[in-house]
Amino acid sequence: MPRAFSPRAQRVPLPAGHRFPMDKYDRVAQRLEGVGWNVLDAPDVADEALALTHDRDYLGAVAGCALDARAERRLGFPQSPALVRRSRASVGGTVAAARAALDDGLGVQLAGGTHHAFRDRGEGFCVYNDLVVAARALLAEGAMRRVLVIDLDVHQGNGTAALCADDPRIATYSVHGDRNYPFVKERSDLDVPLPDGTGDGDYLAALDASLPAFARAARPDLVLYQGGVDVLAGDRFGRLALSLEGVVERDRRVATWCRDAGVPLVTTLGGGYHADVDATVAAHVAGLVVVAETLGV
Repeated sequence: MPRAFSPRAQRVPLPAGHRFPMDKYDRVAQRLEGVGWNVLDAPDVADEALALTHDRDYLGAVAGCALDARAERRLGFPQSPALVRRSRASVGGTVAAARAALDDGLGVQLAGGTHHAFRDRGEGFCVYNDLVVAARALLAEGAMRRVLVIDLDVHQGNGTAALCADDPRIATYSVHGDRNYPFVKERSDLDVPLPDGTGDGDYLAALDASLPAFARAARPDLVLYQGGVDVLAGDRFGRLALSLEGVVERDRRVATWCRDAGVPLVTTLGGGYHADVDATVAAHVAGLVVVAETLGV
C-alpha cells in the first residue's frame, strides 16, 4: 500500500474560532490509515535546504518568533515555537515525499502545498514554500534536472511563481480563481484564470486544453502537485463550484499524465476550507486514493 508523510506529530494550538482547519490533517491521515496506507512522521527539514529558497534574515525571524506585527498578520497565524516545528516538518515531509517519488513513482505529503510563501515573507497560512524548497534541494543534489509544479489550488501560488520566475529549472503552471486571493497575482509560466462559479465541465476542459502540451514542453523529471480542494462548491474561500466527482477526476487526470509520461509525482494537500470539514477531508482522501490507483502504487 502507499506510504505518506505527515507532520501530525507536531501540533499547533490555535486561538478559538481561528479559520484555519488544522484538524483536517489528522483526519486525512486517519482515513488513509484506515484503508491500509502507511503514514509516517514527516522529518525535520535541513537548514541548508531552507536557505536555498528563503532569505536568512527571514528564516531567523521565524525561528526566533520575531516577526513584526504586520508580518504576523500577513502570515495569518500567531507565532509560536510549535508553529515553527510544524512548518519545518511540513517542508521536511515534502522533501521526503520527493525522494520517495523518485524511488516509487509516487510521493505523498499529507500537508504542504504552502505556495504563498515568498523568499522573505510568509502569507496566507504559508510560512515556508515547501514546493520550491523540495525542488531546489533535490536539484542541488543532482537527483534531477527539471521540475514541474502543477498548482490546482483555487488560489494562485503567488509565492511559487515569484520564487521560480528566474529559475529555468522549475516550470510553474497554475489553474485558479481569477477574482480570488491573491488579488495581485504573480506571473507563473502558465496561468489559467477561471471565473467565479466554474464547475466540473468547464474546469476539466480548461485543464485538458492547457496542461498536457505545457507539461510535455517542460520535460520534467519530477512533478510537484498542489492539489488544493478549495475548488469544491461550498468552500468558504473558494468561489468555484466543482463537485467531489470533479475534484477526483481532476486528480486522476494529473496522475494519468504523469503515468503516461513516466514522470514521478509528488502530491501535497494544499487548501480546503469547506464549512463542512468532512467534505474537505473526503475530497483530499478520495483524490489521493485515485492518484495511487492510477499510478499502480
